[in-house]
Amino acid sequence: MQSVTLTVFTIIMTVAIYFISRKIYLKIKNPLLTPLLLSTTAIILILHYSGITFEQYKPGKDIMTFLLGPATVALALPLYLNRQVLRASLVPILVGIGCGAVSTLTTAVMLAKLSGLDSLIVTSIAPKSITAPIAIDIALITGGDPAIAVAFVVFTGTLGSMIGASFLSLCKIDNPVARGLAMGVTAHGQGTATILQEGQTQGAMSGVAMALSAIFISFIAPFYIPWLLK
Repeated sequence: MQSVTLTVFTIIMTVAIYFISRKIYLKIKNPLLTPLLLSTTAIILILHYSGITFEQYKPGKDIMTFLLGPATVALALPLYLNRQVLRASLVPILVGIGCGAVSTLTTAVMLAKLSGLDSLIVTSIAPKSITAPIAIDIALITGGDPAIAVAFVVFTGTLGSMIGASFLSLCKIDNPVARGLAMGVTAHGQGTATILQEGQTQGAMSGVAMALSAIFISFIAPFYIPWLLK
């Protein structure tokens, strides 16, 4: 009974902290106060000082992780509402996603190689801009470390959600479709959640970019990453 109570508490705590973090971000609009970063930091501090271990937090975490599936499927709603936009620019959107996926993969590997990092690290960094489950499989196939790959995926998504929208504005990229595609290709789900707050068109395009770039990279990565490493 105690474990059930603790599980319910951790779920309510996590949702409440994220809700508060989102309210703070929408009011202040500071990139350093993105809901993901702020809520993650708050939860870590609460768990640390309350004495709740990760093993005790894990059952609640597993339930919330399971709900990510339906939440991801829910991205189909803004896509459906913006289907005319997708149809009108289908070819440029597909070309943009393909070029973006290849460029993120290429720059990650080349910069890591130029930095003199170990080949294991370089291989693990490569799938940093796609969603974690696919990044794990790609890391296993190409000889990388899944744990390192996930760490870079989370870091990339967090950084993208923090500075992505501001950087696009700095570059004077105001088109909703372009902003959504850029965030989806580079910052996957976390970037999609952030850019969705701007508008449904941005969120829909980001969801499309996130899904299609992950599929595209999963096809080319087993051959392209080893070629880049040479």
